[in-house]
Amino acid sequence: MVRLVVVALLAAVCVTASPAGASSCTLPAGAAVILRSSDFDPDVLVWDSRQREIEYVDGNLKNTAAVLSHTVLSQPGTHAVVVACDAGSSRPRYSPTAEDTVGIKITSGPNRGHYGWVSSGDAHAAATALQ
Repeated sequence: MVRLVVVALLAAVCVTASPAGASSCTLPAGAAVILRSSDFDPDVLVWDSRQREIEYVDGNLKNTAAVLSHTVLSQPGTHAVVVACDAGSSRPRYSPTAEDTVGIKITSGPNRGHYGWVSSGDAHAAATALQ
């Protein structure tokens, strides 16, 4: 029941966060993805809320306790499926390019079954992630 509510909330956020005429997400709902961040630090923080993920990417979340209490750490190569997407909602502080905020369900590893939010820069289409 809780999973059904979470999925419904993620879908509602996706629908309400993308006004008509807005650009579409690079990763559609249902897409299989592999989580991996940068070569410098490949682990991925999976956030418990869309807003916290956006604030983190924007550079506005500086409290270490908040990071530790509102994320799970996923190792590079963790598999997930996209359940929602908010196009262009994350604006990295040191980049002129906006990123999508992606709602995911982790499908492998110790956090399997966990729902959360990541930046599109950390979620790579499974078909292209291994290239």
